[in-house]
Amino acid sequence: MPFPASPDPHAISILVLTVIALILFTRENIPLETSSLLVIAILAVGFELFPYQIDGQKFHSIDLFSGFGHEALIAVCALMIAGQALVRTGALEPIGRSLAKLWRVSPILSLLLTLILGAVLSAFINNTPVVVLLLPILVSVSLRTNRSPSGVLMPMGFATLVGGMCTTIGTSTNLLVVSVAADIGVEKFSMFDFLLPASIASIIGIAYLWLIAPLIVSERDTPLSDSSPRVFLAQLHIPEESRAAGKTLAQIIKLTSGSMKVERIQRGEDTQLSLLPDIEIKPGDRLFVRDTPKELKEYEDVLGATLYSKNNELIAGDELKSTSQQQLAEIVVSQSSPLENTTLSRLRFRDRYQLIPLALHHAGTTIDTLHSGVREVWLRTGDIILVQGKAEALKKLKQSGELLVLDSTEDLPHSEKAPLALWIMIAIVATAAAGILPIALSAVCGVLLLIVTGCLNWREATQALSTPIVLIVVASLAMGAALLTTGGTEYLASVFLYLTAGASAPIVLSGLMLLMALLTNIVSNNAAAVIGTPVAVSIAQQLDQPSAPFILAVLFGANMSYITPMAYKTNLLVMNAGGYKFIDFVKVGTPLTIIMWLSYSWLLPWIYDL
Repeated sequence: MPFPASPDPHAISILVLTVIALILFTRENIPLETSSLLVIAILAVGFELFPYQIDGQKFHSIDLFSGFGHEALIAVCALMIAGQALVRTGALEPIGRSLAKLWRVSPILSLLLTLILGAVLSAFINNTPVVVLLLPILVSVSLRTNRSPSGVLMPMGFATLVGGMCTTIGTSTNLLVVSVAADIGVEKFSMFDFLLPASIASIIGIAYLWLIAPLIVSERDTPLSDSSPRVFLAQLHIPEESRAAGKTLAQIIKLTSGSMKVERIQRGEDTQLSLLPDIEIKPGDRLFVRDTPKELKEYEDVLGATLYSKNNELIAGDELKSTSQQQLAEIVVSQSSPLENTTLSRLRFRDRYQLIPLALHHAGTTIDTLHSGVREVWLRTGDIILVQGKAEALKKLKQSGELLVLDSTEDLPHSEKAPLALWIMIAIVATAAAGILPIALSAVCGVLLLIVTGCLNWREATQALSTPIVLIVVASLAMGAALLTTGGTEYLASVFLYLTAGASAPIVLSGLMLLMALLTNIVSNNAAAVIGTPVAVSIAQQLDQPSAPFILAVLFGANMSYITPMAYKTNLLVMNAGGYKFIDFVKVGTPLTIIMWLSYSWLLPWIYDL
């Protein structure tokens, strides 16, 4: 088989741009929405300046913007809003409370039920609300049973990804693959068309997550609100009445039994003092100390100091100045949270929640934010903010469901609208499953009902929408359309078949799925799915095989976001909440990827008789 002939210049340009786009999507220092909009603009301007003819007709570059009105994007956005309603109203709270009770009786059985529950819920709901529901419950029961949350949080997060493969609405990736395949002319998948292979593979995957994964992951001692393993850099403000005022640095360290490690001392706005043992500490000085929340709180009490962050003045009032009445807690920045892609100062965090932000922890590291202030740092999904405030303020925040708070209590948000929100979500799924309405239409109608009935307001609905997801979907659809129009997908399919020349159809299918699984852990899973779907159809056509199993190979492969924490948003949430490191995802996620890949490599050819 000769190597495929080079495509035309337009196709070559689109292929090069696709490679560049996939690289841009992996760059943490470039916002995903910026990269996506850049790709859309380059594609549109390029086709306008260098017109492309299809059967004598000019390809209209404005068509590349059709992704903003694409059925898949509408469904994704509507389902994100519906999922947010379940979180805000506490519609899943009864499930959470039942799980919390069961965990005290039988942790091993409870872990299995938690994994199954997470997988089942994620087949119908975006997995982010499911993880947001289960995270504080698992953290709390781990604290109360003297267990490390690290043994359960990662398996739970992966279980929601595994379960999300079972239906067309389980993930945004599923919706995109099914919609793009339908656009090409393939018969559209109904909601449960691939439930059989996905369920069998999920059972195997969950068995691994239940029995083996907890033994592989490194144990992280994470009693979060008592002695968190996360290390924060915070400031201890020395007031006039502090026991540290007038003492030397050596004497102050002795007061803490030698355990406090001072990294620098700041006097005024610009003066930084040398760390000499005999340096005298004066009122108004700030000691920069890096330690766990528990230790920071002890230093505050022992020295009569106050945890403080620059540009975040102490809140007036004796009740807030009295550290004995204060509690520490950790707030996780989750997708669709008011904290995502903003700063604490822009959100007026202190005034809005009556909590003082002390320090910031990001992706397994401590961010030294105290030169500019914690309040001025742009927050991303997975960041954890250490806050201090009254117990009543923290309880009120947890009950509101607005932010994900990690502490040692099991308080869950709940409102009188919870049953209504749950029934509306059930109606959305049932209407689409029965074929009465397309999922995009049923989800939009469901969102309208949620807003009209007061389960959500428009501010909460708009907060549920993720700009990066919207733009990456549109950019991916634009790249897929450009590749399909110029013949780039046929060329990629021909190259893939050339590299697998002589292999049977099942081997080609397995290779395609493995390629998608590797790609999704490096770049956006949505981009991998949209680009891979037309390639899969072309491969099937050139092999004279049915398209369905090859499309599903792309769908399943693009959902195997297990190996890296940045592969999926919920991985970042789990990473910080469990105190995991990058290597933990590699150790647990790699075997899971292999298990799921081999399972589907056997199931798809068997079911579709390849």
